[in-house]
Amino acid sequence: MVAALALAGCAAPPAQNPPSWPADLQQVLPADVLLLGEQHDAPEHQRLQREAVQWLAARGALAAVVMEMAEQGGSTAGLPRDATDAQAQAALQWQDKAWPWAQYGPVVMAAVAAGVPVLGGNLPRSQMRAAIGQAQWDAHLPAAALQRQYTEIRDGHCGLLPQAQIAPMARIQIARDASMAQAATSALQPGKTVLLVAGAGHVWRGLGVPTHLGTQVAAKVVVARAGGEPAAAHADADLVAPTPALPPRDACAELREKWGNAPQRP
Repeated sequence: MVAALALAGCAAPPAQNPPSWPADLQQVLPADVLLLGEQHDAPEHQRLQREAVQWLAARGALAAVVMEMAEQGGSTAGLPRDATDAQAQAALQWQDKAWPWAQYGPVVMAAVAAGVPVLGGNLPRSQMRAAIGQAQWDAHLPAAALQRQYTEIRDGHCGLLPQAQIAPMARIQIARDASMAQAATSALQPGKTVLLVAGAGHVWRGLGVPTHLGTQVAAKVVVARAGGEPAAAHADADLVAPTPALPPRDACAELREKWGNAPQRP
């Protein structure tokens, strides 16, 4: 969720998807893993995800769906196609307070209805504190990319984090990316695609999950972008899917109020 605040906006009324979606995915397929990055507060992006699931499943090309929104270890693999929302939430140990089911449930249930397993990909919260002390994550990215990760974390928290917290939070971010990559590679099937759904910062080619997949895995990156196509998205993605802009919102003012002008600990 790094940079989620910097990209935040208010929920807008549903708009029409790009008319070429999801046919645009043909531009980047075939792929072993297709990473679809979102802006968490853009409802259109979850709609794109659901349609991508349906489109790939209808072609018999979807091996699994891996989601940042559920922790690794959760899986709908044992559920029937007519499973209920409650059964899917239980199977994924879904945390509705963090990730509203009303927002992401349709993506999950589209896969369940197609007989495609949904897997949790995120690093379990119980392991996040340990990741802070795992210095090996500092060496995963090249120096320039690591500095960029630090900048993304600093900017994503509106410059409110003390410098001492930047590197530990980067370790958590990188460990989360590694966890999602592990979940995706565990679901690989010849001739099919694993769809990984996560925040845009997690799928960027030079920073996120793709850096953990290895050269033997054919990975393609699609980033949904509300109201624009920044240069970073072009550099880090094979395809940008533009959606309508969200109403302006001062997320940094909201964060300052939430934190009481004092940074939270990671």
